[in-house]
Amino acid sequence: MAIREDIGAFLAAHADESYQAFQAKLIPNIDGGTIVGVRTPDLRKFAKGLARRKDVGEFLTALPHGTFEENQLHSFVIARERDGGRLVGAIEDFLPFVDNWATCDQLSCRGLAADPEATLAKVRVWLESDHEYTVRFAIGVLMQLFLDERFRPEYFGWVIGIARSEYYVNMMRAWYFAEALVRQPEAAEEVIAAGALDEWTHNKAIQKAIESRRISPEQKERLRTLKRRS
Repeated sequence: MAIREDIGAFLAAHADESYQAFQAKLIPNIDGGTIVGVRTPDLRKFAKGLARRKDVGEFLTALPHGTFEENQLHSFVIARERDGGRLVGAIEDFLPFVDNWATCDQLSCRGLAADPEATLAKVRVWLESDHEYTVRFAIGVLMQLFLDERFRPEYFGWVIGIARSEYYVNMMRAWYFAEALVRQPEAAEEVIAAGALDEWTHNKAIQKAIESRRISPEQKERLRTLKRRS
C-alpha cells in the first residue's frame, strides 16, 4: 500500500471524536474539520515507522497536507533526521506550510544544536520571514537552544526588534522572555525594567514568569512592580 494510503488508514483507525473537539478548541485559528483527533503519542509512534520507509519522501513532498495530523506526522518525521544539512533543508521546506502554534512548537529543533553558528545564521533569516509561524519557530529555537551556555545578550535585541501584530508571534516573544527570566534572570530583568518591549508583550512575559514555579518569590515581587498600565 502506498504511504499516503497507509497514513489515511492509520488516522481513520485512531480518530477520537472527543479528542478532536478538544483539539479544535486549543487551535481555533485552523478549520476544525481538518483535525482528525489522533493523540500525540500515537502520532509519534507511527512517525518512527514512517521515517524508516523508503517512500517517506513521497509524503514529505506532498505539501500542503490536508489534515492537522499529517502536519504533526511531518514534523515528527523530519525531527528524526540526523544530518544537519538535510535537517535544515527539511525544516525550510516545511515551515511555509505550518499554520498553527501546535505544529510549530512540536517541530523539534534539537538537531540544530550540532552547528550553533549555522543555526544562528538561519534564525536571523527566519526572523525576517513574512510567515507568522516561521518567525515563531525562530524565536523558539533561540529559547530552546540559546538561553543557557550559548546565550549572548544580543539575542535579546533580536526578539525585542520583532515588530509584528500576530498574536502567536507576540505570545512566543512573551514566552521567550518569561523563560529568560528563569535562565538568564539578571539580563532579562534588566530588559523588563528598561521597558524595551511593547506593553502587551512586556506584561504577558511578566504574567507567565510569575506563574512559573522556577522563579523565586522575591523575583516575582520585583516583577509585579514592573507591570505597565495604560
